[in-house]
Amino acid sequence: MRWRLESGVAVITGAGSGIGQALAKTLAQEKMALALADVDAAGLAETAQSVASSGVKVSTHQVDVGNSGRMCQFAQEVVEHHGRASLLVNNAGVALLGRFEEVSLEEMEWLMRINFWGVVHGVKSFLPILRREQGAHIVNVSSILGIIAPAGDSVYCASKFAIRGLTEVLAQELNDTAVRVSCVYPGKVRTRFSKRARIAAGAMERLGGRAQAEDAGKKSILSAEMAARQIVDGVKKEQTRILVGADAVWAERLQRMFPGSYQKVIWSLSKLRP
Repeated sequence: MRWRLESGVAVITGAGSGIGQALAKTLAQEKMALALADVDAAGLAETAQSVASSGVKVSTHQVDVGNSGRMCQFAQEVVEHHGRASLLVNNAGVALLGRFEEVSLEEMEWLMRINFWGVVHGVKSFLPILRREQGAHIVNVSSILGIIAPAGDSVYCASKFAIRGLTEVLAQELNDTAVRVSCVYPGKVRTRFSKRARIAAGAMERLGGRAQAEDAGKKSILSAEMAARQIVDGVKKEQTRILVGADAVWAERLQRMFPGSYQKVIWSLSKLRP
């Protein structure tokens, strides 16, 4: 590893719950100072309280990652509070269920503003700060649905594939710098993410309200804490692609072996839905 986590400063978006909250706890154990961001002030306070005993410096910032001006301000706040940043984790995201014809343009724009533009804003705002370090790392969280594309997740898949493409380009463009880049592909993880998923207005009748979104999380076998540990271990190894969970590994192999026909396999395997 070209740099150490210990004594660094980790910036985490979507830190108020789920994988983001678990990452905060794991990185606190690694003795990293934390700059935690989320739109949910109550969730942020809960995360900050959970790492209070670790002894590391923690700052919390209520941030809408889809707002470019607020993200620039957030970066300035991190420098004011911590003086630097050495690890950026673009984790914030939302889910929207619905087939392409069922999703309105307004709903598409809402999801892309958070999922994709939130990552763009994060990298744009913090890269100049990361470039000052002798060693730094950018982690962009995609999804198992940034590798495979099942029906019914049209816009969510589009956002996660976009994150994948952006991150793979960044890894090449920053290869000769001190900034490493990783893309994370979580499979099913036990968090409230699926329960909070929106259902497109046009798909509400077909999907029966929130039932399907809520059921999806119940099938998850990997805890958020286990997912966070896999991500941090991948960062330590400077992996450009971090597959989280056995289902993510399986999906990646399926897509690689059968790039033109894997959709036929996953069509009937609804258990792959994170």
